[in-house]
Amino acid sequence: MKKNYFVSFLVLILILNLTFIPVYSFASNETSELNWYYARSKEKGKAPDGPKESIAFLKDCGGYFLGDTSSKVLYLTFDEGYEKGYTGDILDTLKELNVPAAFFVVKPYIDSAPDLVKRMVDEGHLVCNHSNHHPSMASITDEEKFNKEITDVEEAYKNLIGKDMPKFFRPPMGKYSKDCLKKLQALGYKTIFWSFAYKDWLVDNQPSESYSIKKIEDGAHPGGIILIHAVSKTNSKVLKTVISDLQSEGYEFKSLTDLPE
Repeated sequence: MKKNYFVSFLVLILILNLTFIPVYSFASNETSELNWYYARSKEKGKAPDGPKESIAFLKDCGGYFLGDTSSKVLYLTFDEGYEKGYTGDILDTLKELNVPAAFFVVKPYIDSAPDLVKRMVDEGHLVCNHSNHHPSMASITDEEKFNKEITDVEEAYKNLIGKDMPKFFRPPMGKYSKDCLKKLQALGYKTIFWSFAYKDWLVDNQPSESYSIKKIEDGAHPGGIILIHAVSKTNSKVLKTVISDLQSEGYEFKSLTDLPE
């Protein structure tokens, strides 16, 4: 009798595990905070692999880290958390070389540098959403607070420019979850990650110009979405050389509006 009771108990535990564990795991995976990364190929000029945690659902949730990998196309993007005085030089270079770019801005940047934002738009660049307060969007569980991080930036842009903000979003700090990508998609956004970035944002510890030129050019590949920070003095100095060198290698710079669906 005791043996039968023990067997029944084990069967009950097994049923409970099979019933509840997958449901719990699924719910957890939907909201778990992830950190963006890519696995760079050892072969120069080959696109990297995306993160194993999210590559299966990334496209279905409106996420991009690559563009058209069938041709030598690059998409240049800048993150603008605050103005350090180099964006004007960056815009000068882009205008001279006739290269489009996307600038991902927070609301305080729009408020503090309206003339630069207007110039970006006037010169044909995209000014896109980088949130209001630069939080991890995956950490915001309150839907109203989540939406406000997005809509506050949209409203500031529309008040300044008189048009709706382009629907591209760059996750602050590269933090995301499947749930937050779906929320952004429901708001009409494509979430733009990257297939190249490097440590360029430390304003008091800038890389050398030669290092940056080699790093960026070696990281280029067909369909590459390049992330660099506009607070970098080095980036502002090397940008013309980098763009010209990559163009001489046959690369063409396109807008995020040309991303394949």
